[in-house]
Amino acid sequence: MTDYLADVKKYDAAADEAAVQKIVRHLGIALRNRDSALVSATDKTELDRVVEKWAGKKLGVTGEPAEKAVATVASLMAADRSKSRVTFYYLVAKELGKLGDL
Repeated sequence: MTDYLADVKKYDAAADEAAVQKIVRHLGIALRNRDSALVSATDKTELDRVVEKWAGKKLGVTGEPAEKAVATVASLMAADRSKSRVTFYYLVAKELGKLGDL
C-alpha cells in the first residue's frame, strides 16, 4: 500500500490515503499482474476502457468530460514509462472531482 501511495504523491503531494486504499481494493487481483497493474497511455483501447469502466461505471462520468480527464492524466504522466493503474485512476478521479465519491 505504501508503494502505491508514494507513487501517487509524485503527482499529488497531498494525496488522500483513504482514496488510494479504496482504489487498491477496487482493483484487487488485477494489481498482482504487472501488465494489468499498469496503464498503457499509447493504447487507445486501454484509454477507452479507463473512460468506460473507471470514469463511466465507477465514477459516473461519461462522454467528453471523462475523455478529457483521461487525456489530461495521460499527458501529465507522459514522462513515466510505467504508469501505475492506481495512480492513473486516482488522478482521473481527482481531475473529475470524484475522490470523495470513491
